[in-house]
Amino acid sequence: MARRPRLPFVWLAITLGTVAAGIGFVYWWERQLPARVAAAAARGQLDACLRYSDQLDALSWLPGRSSLDQGRCRREKAAQLWKQGSWAAALGLQRQLLNSPAGGPGDRQRLEDWQSALHRMALSRFRDGDLDAALDALAPMGEKHRSDGTAVGDQLRLNWNRNRLEWERASKLVEQARWWEALDSLHRIDHPWWQRRAQALNGKVEEGLKRLKGQDREHDGHGELPQSVPVAQLDAEVGRRIAAGMDEWKAFQAGCQALGGRVVEAGPETACQR
Repeated sequence: MARRPRLPFVWLAITLGTVAAGIGFVYWWERQLPARVAAAAARGQLDACLRYSDQLDALSWLPGRSSLDQGRCRREKAAQLWKQGSWAAALGLQRQLLNSPAGGPGDRQRLEDWQSALHRMALSRFRDGDLDAALDALAPMGEKHRSDGTAVGDQLRLNWNRNRLEWERASKLVEQARWWEALDSLHRIDHPWWQRRAQALNGKVEEGLKRLKGQDREHDGHGELPQSVPVAQLDAEVGRRIAAGMDEWKAFQAGCQALGGRVVEAGPETACQR
């Protein structure tokens, strides 16, 4: 009778032995981790504590073990990261804490406080004229940009670009001495930084409008020119419409038309003539 080869059984035994040894080691290491987490937490070794905590989460067959020590490490490390200015890492660890058995109402409040602080920081930087820094403060919360344009950062960009375009338009109109149109653009600027930048343009527009009124008074002194609409009447018509909520340029056009005039380019300036 032929003898069966024993080699397959030998390999099977080796394989099963290796698997059993690996499982045994993992089980043994998992049994060691709670003590290592606790020791690292007690010594304030936050990085080591978090490393052991992550291993425990991955290996533990008994959910909830050493959760207090894990929570303590995550809580303290998150606070440390926040003080260092690593806002994204701090928020990520705080959210991880909230999703663990160790998370509590106080941890949720801290997360909300941090997010509110970042939001205030972003708005402050935005008002100071630093759009990029504002967007950086929003990034850890996922509010820098969204594909559908609903992020806070998307709204800040829209506001910034609108104010920039109005400032550029007003600058060109001032160069062309088109004072009423320039005034309209300047009044559309609602961002504090762009408003400060537009102060010089405002001064030029005021001077330009004063010159227009001076020209009208000069015409009155020599007998009113038949083609000119009196500035005093035009100012009254424009002011009444602005008070009703109409923007300056539309108010100027409507006021001119109400007095039987039309808007024309009188030399380098915009005027209302009959």
